[in-house]
Amino acid sequence: MKILVIDGHALFREGLRHILQQLPDGVSKILEADNLSDGLQLAEQHPDLVLLEIISSGYEGASSVKIFRQHFPHIPLVVVSRVEDHRVIKEVLNQRADGYVCKSSTGLTLLSALSLVLAGSLYVPHQLLHPATTIKNDSNDSGGGYSKSKACGLTSRQRDVLMCLAEGFSNKEIGEAFNLAEGTVKVHVAAVFQTLGISRRMDALQVAKQLGLDAMSHV
Repeated sequence: MKILVIDGHALFREGLRHILQQLPDGVSKILEADNLSDGLQLAEQHPDLVLLEIISSGYEGASSVKIFRQHFPHIPLVVVSRVEDHRVIKEVLNQRADGYVCKSSTGLTLLSALSLVLAGSLYVPHQLLHPATTIKNDSNDSGGGYSKSKACGLTSRQRDVLMCLAEGFSNKEIGEAFNLAEGTVKVHVAAVFQTLGISRRMDALQVAKQLGLDAMSHV
């Protein structure tokens, strides 16, 4: 497996090399660039995975992900950044990054995230699953829904998505029901899966039943 690391800090890239060698599939080559422009040139070698720091890439925030995706729409891309603002994380994932890992995470977390992405899934960090504003926003919910969503670690929107998954809705149909972009729906679906510890859409129906949620009462 060939991996491209785009990060402006040589010391971090050096440390990352040691962690990446622990990936179960093995790493044959690690390419390095200290900015996005050089990284785009190295990406012509078709790496199996790209790790990108959005701060030191030479572009601002999620725009670096957008630019990379314009050139290479299908190469798995994971942002590894010191930024932990859930708004930035959401914007990056909306630009079709396959995952976001904060630099404050452990090496084990990074390896787990990369393994998930290499298997074709989306990795969502806990900073987006449980942003600081989540409890404040959910506290405005009325009725029993809030207590149930809090008990299972879901925001009100993630609970909405869970209910739609239980009814067999596709991502496109969920987006139409709640006026959400399909990329945003994918983020919510991944968050639901990670929070509840499920891996299949069909598991959502059983979870919804266990939580006593009336799937379509508010759609």
